[in-house]
Amino acid sequence: MKERQGSRTLAHPLHCILVLKYCFVTIQEMQSIDTHNHEAKQPKEARNAVDAGRVEDIPEGSCKTIELSGGRELALYHVNGEFYASENFCPHKGAPLAAGTLCNHVIECEWHGWQFDVRTGECLTVSEKISTYEVVIEDGAVKVLV
Repeated sequence: MKERQGSRTLAHPLHCILVLKYCFVTIQEMQSIDTHNHEAKQPKEARNAVDAGRVEDIPEGSCKTIELSGGRELALYHVNGEFYASENFCPHKGAPLAAGTLCNHVIECEWHGWQFDVRTGECLTVSEKISTYEVVIEDGAVKVLV
């Protein structure tokens, strides 16, 4: 560094770039519908492993719909190298969450903007919650325990 008349200058100027990413617009105060399958609750030891594909086929930052019997669907999320699963239907109007916008650990419903933490199922927009499911990886295969 050189000193000139009480000020310091760097031999190489530093440049800072600030990049902002906006993921969502929050919408409040909406009516919800019941999309939960209350008969589907099973003890942990009775859960089945549903094949959701291979790790290499599910890109980082993506969502995927997993179809189950009886018209049920799950949403699978790949976030920061981890996989998470939830029910696929938003409790507001039944929109498919896997078609929404995923930003870190938050999925936003594309219809009306409700946001959910994919790790816990907690709604960040209103006082609702969606069911979440454990995801396991076995020899590169992604499986959801339901």
